[in-house]
Order: sequence, then structure tokens, then C-alpha cells
Amino acid sequence: MVKQSASPEVSEQPIKLPRTSESDTLKRIRHTTSHIMAMAVQKLFPKAQVTIGPWTETGFYYDFDVPEPFTEQNLKDIKKEMIKIINRKLPVIREEVTPEEAKKRIEQLQEPYKLEILEGLQPPITLYHLGDQWWDLCAGPHVETTGDINPKAFDLETVAGAYWRGDETKAQLQRIYGTAWETPEQLTEYKRRKEEALKRDHRKLGKELGLFIFSDPVGPGLPLWTPKGTIIRSTLEDFLKREQLKRGYLSVVTPHIGRVDLFKISGHWQNYKEDMFPMMAENAEEAAQEIGFALKPMNCPFHIQIYKSELRSYRELPIRLAEFGTVYRYEQSGELGGLTRVRGFTVDDSHLFVTPDQLDAEFLNVVDLILAVFKSLQLKNFKARLSFRDPESDKYIGSDEAWEKAQNAIRRAVQTLEMDYFEAPGEAAFYGPKLDFIFHDVLEREWQLGTVQVDYNLPQRFELEYVAEDGTRQRPVMIHRAPFGSLERLIGILIEEYAGDFPLWLSPIQARLLPVSDLQLDYAKEVASKMQQLGIRAEADTSGERLGKMVRNAEKQKIPVMGVIGAKEVESNSLSIRTRASGELGTIATDEVIKKLAEAITNHSNF
Repeated sequence: MVKQSASPEVSEQPIKLPRTSESDTLKRIRHTTSHIMAMAVQKLFPKAQVTIGPWTETGFYYDFDVPEPFTEQNLKDIKKEMIKIINRKLPVIREEVTPEEAKKRIEQLQEPYKLEILEGLQPPITLYHLGDQWWDLCAGPHVETTGDINPKAFDLETVAGAYWRGDETKAQLQRIYGTAWETPEQLTEYKRRKEEALKRDHRKLGKELGLFIFSDPVGPGLPLWTPKGTIIRSTLEDFLKREQLKRGYLSVVTPHIGRVDLFKISGHWQNYKEDMFPMMAENAEEAAQEIGFALKPMNCPFHIQIYKSELRSYRELPIRLAEFGTVYRYEQSGELGGLTRVRGFTVDDSHLFVTPDQLDAEFLNVVDLILAVFKSLQLKNFKARLSFRDPESDKYIGSDEAWEKAQNAIRRAVQTLEMDYFEAPGEAAFYGPKLDFIFHDVLEREWQLGTVQVDYNLPQRFELEYVAEDGTRQRPVMIHRAPFGSLERLIGILIEEYAGDFPLWLSPIQARLLPVSDLQLDYAKEVASKMQQLGIRAEADTSGERLGKMVRNAEKQKIPVMGVIGAKEVESNSLSIRTRASGELGTIATDEVIKKLAEAITNHSNF
């Protein structure tokens, strides 16, 4: 895995912060700290009822049913009580009981949520006690005593609302999030990264830079793109379209809705219905019979119909259909998060229809495209995840043989490319395994970006065929592919990765001309016009502000190149250049600036 060089704002050798899934020690610490928090809450708030309290990748949380919402002062009081419990060094005791005994004890506590949790558990039932003071249903693991928790290495972070079982029709609970580490130094580094993340938050920067908005009348999870944000989207689309054109992709356009029967054939309706928007039917009778239309959650069934519209010959394959297709997912409102989790988003989707003999080569070509995209976006710190089927799960469609073929094809590809990869059973799509690219940003957070899937199942379900060289009808293999993943998530990640300081080729405004006085304004407009004619996104500052204010405004808006124009620059037909990447470059002839600027944009480099 190639590591990205550290940002100037991030220490050269940051303290390692393992994820919970990577550390058995942290798993025990965080699981135990969540229990300590629940015990402290119930001591301070006797009417509080506990529900679930799992670890997360950076800490833990617990959900409580309480008469009144928790306040910031409540969190401070809970933390003080937790430190008291830690200092008492209470033993953490595991007890195994029968379901009947567990039910009896829960009824004595009058904890209805625990009873509901118990109904979903299989024997043996395990309880974990903190001394003889408190207990909860739990599978563990835990530390040996509360004294094993460092009181200076944990903190309580926020309170949020959460519905019981994630169901909006059920009780709304209070969720307390916390974090816990092995050492105080790790906690300090974690807090530093959180502060840096707040500075880089794409929702904050997106508003400051005027890239996108969300509107209550439109609805949550449905971003509206401003002119500047649309420039970024369009630039990314145009870039990928050019790369795809070089590689033989054919552009298509498909509708936003389709008949429910289409999604029944693909399996989305049966396996993905809860994530789809409700069906649209003309009347109650048709609704009862599931006759109607649905907003598409995926583009693949539509591309399949284009392939299937005529009988294909082996001579035509591979066929590579590509679309920037907007899809819709009915995400729960509590799961939405800026651009990274939305209800309507545009996927840089492509579906390749290939012969079995073409599969390996086409898969490698797709990976090559994704790596080229990452290089242009300056995304270097990533690894490959082989998202395979969980053989114990029944959520997947298709035969074992088809799954083995598809998974082996992906495994061969990453081994041929000598990529750093890991296998993740259970992360596959319901119709096929995936190669997912997991990107680590400057704050070491993980994001999934590009993905490639091998699919033998949908060609079978839709009865796709091609005429082979010997005249027989054969089944093609499908490759599903999206280098960006989705434009919304990608742009949200890029805003945070770049801290809003986009590389020159992606910046909404690439150059701003700053006239020292109104006497130079006409020249500034003339230069801006020359740049625009060459496709450079340039503008003249017509605000009439003093030069210092114009420079500060351009820096605040993170404009890559500024050209200061005074009387001497007009006389010599030049610009005094100042860039975000390299600072002051001095006075350069205007034609030379325009030439170099155009070259830098074309080459995706700095000026």
C-alpha cells in the first residue's frame, strides 16, 4: 500500500490509533467502559432504563430510556461517577445462566428492553457483573476489573437521539457516545484529530465555499448543487468520460424509475426492498398486487435491458455501457450525513458484458482505470478489500459454483497486480463479490471509494445471451464498476481531504485577477476573458476593495492562482502572480501565465 505524505497540519509521525476491530485490548476496554457508563447513569438517574451498549470503531455508546434528555452537565456528572467506579477496582465477573433465570432477574429489575433483547438470544445466556453493584446481558469480552481502565484515557463525547431498534415507530432513546483508549496520549491524539476533522468538515466548508446546500422544503439527504459545486461535479464527470472514451466505453442514459417487476427479476425487490423508496401504484388494488413503479436503487437492471434489446455476437463483446446515473435509497433520517450518506446520489456506473475468456483481462483494465483516477485525484493511501460472500448467510442469490468463479476472478486480479489486499467475508453484494478500494484520509479515517464486481447471477436471472464463435448461445459475465463510487460521497471526501483547497484542475475558480485600482479593472477583465476563451475558469475582482482585502478574500475562497495588476503590469502586459501552492512567483508576462496555466490544468498539476 502506498502511503500518502502527511498534511502540514498533521504531525509527521502521528500516534497510532487502532480501530476496535484491530485490537482485542481496545475491544475489552471499550466494552467495559460502556458498562461502567451505564452503571453510572443508573446510579445518578434511577429511572433510566438501559438498552444496548456496543463498542464502535473509536469508542462505544449506550442507549437509555430516560424521562428527560441528557444535558452537557449530565455528561460531566456521569464521567465523574465513572471515575469513582474505575477507582473502586470492581471485578468484572462473567456468569452463565439459563434463559429462565435471566428472565426472572430482568423482571425483578423491571427492565422491559432487556426482556426484548433476551428473546433474541440463544443459550447459554451470559451476564457480566461489575462487582455486586450492577450487571447486564452481554457476550463480552471485558477486562478483569474496572481498575484496568485508565481514568485519564476515556471521555464522554455527545448525546444523540436514537429510536429503539432503529424503528421510527418505537420509543426514542438517548444515546451517549464515548471514547476510550489504552493511554492518555492516544486520547489526546484522538481529540486532536477530531478537532482537525471539524475544521475539514465538508458540510462546514461546503457552505463557506458555496458548493452545495440542503433545503428543508426539498427534504433531508437531497443535496442541491450551486454553480460552483456543479463545476466540480461537471469537471469530475468530464474527466472520467474522457478516460472511459479512451478505453472503449459507450455512454447511455436510463430513467429514474422502472416497473417493480424489473427489480423482482434482479432480486432488488426481494433483497433490498427496505432500502428502496415505497412503490408508486395507480390504485390500492395494484398496490396490493405490487403492480407499479419504483425509484431505481441501482442502474444495472436498466443497462441489462439495453444489452438484451438485440441478440449479441461474440464479435461485439466486450460491451462496456457507462452512465452517470442518479439512484435513490430510502436511508433512515438518523443515518444521513452531509454528502457522504444521502438519499439521492449519482453513481459513475458502468456494466461490462464479457465472455468468460475476456473476464480476467477486462477486470484488470477496470482496475487500471480506477488507479488512474486515484492518481489524478491525488488519493494515494488506500488498500483493496475483497468483499466476498459469507457462506453461512442466506441473503445471497446464485449457485455456489457461480460465486466461486467470481471470487476466484477477483483474487487472481489482485494477485496479478501484487496489490495490498484483505478478504472480508460478508461484505459482498447480494448478487456477486466485489473488489472495494478502501481509502484512508489524512485523519486515518476509512472510506470506500471505487468498486468492481464480478457477476454471474444477473446474466442468469435475466437470461442474457450472445452467439458464440461455434454458433451456440452462451451466457456473458457482467462486471459492475464505479471508480468514484458516487459523486456526492467522493466530493464530500475530497473537500475534507483537501481541506477545501482543491487542486488547480478541480477548483471552481482557478484564477482571479486583482486590479490595484479601478484604472486597471478593464485590463483585468480583458485578461480574464482571454483565460475563459481557453477554458480556464478565471474572473476579475470587481469589488473595488483595497488590494489587501481582495487578496484575503481570494485566500479565504481558496483560489489557486491570483494575478495582481497595477499600473506597471498593465504597461508591461504582465501579471504579478501569487499562488496557494508556491507563494509569490513574481511578475510574469500575461501570455506566458495563460500558457502555463492551461498546461498545468491539462496535466492536473500545480501552476
